[in-house]
Amino acid sequence: MAPSTDPPQNADDISVELSKRRTGMSFQRTRMSADRTLMSVIRTSLSLISFGFTIYQFFVHLRETSLFTGRANAPRNFGVTLVAVGIGMLVLGIGYHAHFMWELRRRRADMTAQELIHAQSGFPPSLTLITAVLLLVVGVVAIVSMLERSGPFG
Repeated sequence: MAPSTDPPQNADDISVELSKRRTGMSFQRTRMSADRTLMSVIRTSLSLISFGFTIYQFFVHLRETSLFTGRANAPRNFGVTLVAVGIGMLVLGIGYHAHFMWELRRRRADMTAQELIHAQSGFPPSLTLITAVLLLVVGVVAIVSMLERSGPFG
């Protein structure tokens, strides 16, 4: 049902209208908070992935110059482990974010159906979620490249 365009007439109507608007705005604040949480996951995952990849590449170059003669797979395994932890954390963060946003949209639709909020503003696509998925793709390409010792990062 579309919200009425007539201005509220009495104090109770004004109070209800203000309450509906505040509740509607709280959904937007909650959505932005979920995006900030996903940004924290991205930041930590990016650190793990890049640090693991850097360790891997550093020891590959040391081995090529014969400056490192230790266990051949130890640095590679450590680097791959860090990248895998970063990817795992990112997958969990994306899953949590998607579930949370689905639940938030469902609650918002329920409250709109009960006419507790107006729900005029939409939820735009999350650029943070798109960035997280792109980082996940880069992380998977990096770990495959590290394990196969080929590709763009091998």
